Amino acid sequence: MRDLLVMLVLGGGALYALYRPWVGAMLWTWISLMSPHVSFGYTTAGYPFGMLVALGTLIGLVFTRDRRNPFRGAAIGLLVVFVVYTTVTLPFSVDFGPSYLLWLRSFKIFLMLFVTMALIDTREKLNVFIAVCAISVGFYGFKGGLFTIANGGSYKVWGPGGFIEGNNELSVALLMTVPLIRYLQMQMTHVWGQRFMTLWMLLCVVAIIGSYSRGALVGAAAMLLFFWAKGDRKAQWGLWLAIGVVFLLPLMPDAWWDRMATIQTYEEDGSATGRLDAWTMAFNLANDRFPFGGGFMVWTQELFSKYAPAAAQNRAAHSIFFQILGEHGWLGLALFVGIGVSTWRAAAKLIGLSRSAPELKWAGDLGRMVQVSLIGFATGGAFLSLAYFDMPYNLVAMIAVAPALCVRQLESKLRRDAHQGALALGRSAHSG
Repeated sequence: MRDLLVMLVLGGGALYALYRPWVGAMLWTWISLMSPHVSFGYTTAGYPFGMLVALGTLIGLVFTRDRRNPFRGAAIGLLVVFVVYTTVTLPFSVDFGPSYLLWLRSFKIFLMLFVTMALIDTREKLNVFIAVCAISVGFYGFKGGLFTIANGGSYKVWGPGGFIEGNNELSVALLMTVPLIRYLQMQMTHVWGQRFMTLWMLLCVVAIIGSYSRGALVGAAAMLLFFWAKGDRKAQWGLWLAIGVVFLLPLMPDAWWDRMATIQTYEEDGSATGRLDAWTMAFNLANDRFPFGGGFMVWTQELFSKYAPAAAQNRAAHSIFFQILGEHGWLGLALFVGIGVSTWRAAAKLIGLSRSAPELKWAGDLGRMVQVSLIGFATGGAFLSLAYFDMPYNLVAMIAVAPALCVRQLESKLRRDAHQGALALGRSAHSG
């Protein structure tokens, strides 16, 4: 029964994307983040729904009039350069075959991201996109929070698969998702809807704690500090934080506290020292193969033996920054960091714009929340190999499409004001 329902939703959605391609873009986002055919189906887990939805969306994009130029803003320009750069340097990879497969996966993500941006031409569509991102990852935060409460934190919360299969990866994904839920809450007027969103965010936080992820704990601390520093109600947020620390953390079992205590004794922890070995290998590889790096597949025992001979064994990068450095060199890392910095600055411009135009409060809310999400990704991702995960690039897309929507909203307001002024002048002349 569940397989049939999944087939009807995703298969029917792929066909509907021919007529309404922006719906196909939302389905693609849902599939890429949540994999509903894997999470909720059985036999459908092996079906190529992503390819079908993408194909329907691309065909629909060709014929629809409801599209815009997606290549706007510094962050998108740098992202395009990054995609081109990784494509041009692909033939120079240390191991071309596996690198090609990973390049193809990332290229599909970026291609559909540009398609999605082209199809988001209204604020309502942007909000749907944000909601799809929040629901796709936040679902596991809701479920994981309940799971942690039910077992008293005795067991780790794990992800569903894909990029966020591990407990650490899921926790960082949830760090990026909580601010998006907060943004959606800020747009609501119904009190019960707002209360549900508060419950949802709290359960996501509980799930993050229940993941036993040390990197997520560091990321959460950085996010909360920024939230408190930039917030209007510092006393209120400080009180809620204190309540959370006093009442929630003491409920966690000794195993959780033992895990967190290794943050201070990283030199005695095998996984932490393994990260240092991986970072050393990436640094040496990037310097030796300047400026291209080694390609998408460099975390092999052979390369570790050459560039980090003291390492006990080969490991994944365990850092978005060293992952890009090892795979794409110093230039690739500069582009990657530049995308994040440009997105941050564009978000700051949205915040400033909302101060001068109260009707654009939503844009300011989005800018602030995306900045908080970026902090979560940068700090939590510093200890994980999540450089090609969809969510951070979706954040880039949200900020990139928002300025054009702001301009359209302001132009519409000016036309309404001019029309009302003309009507008022006409009535005045008629009465005179």
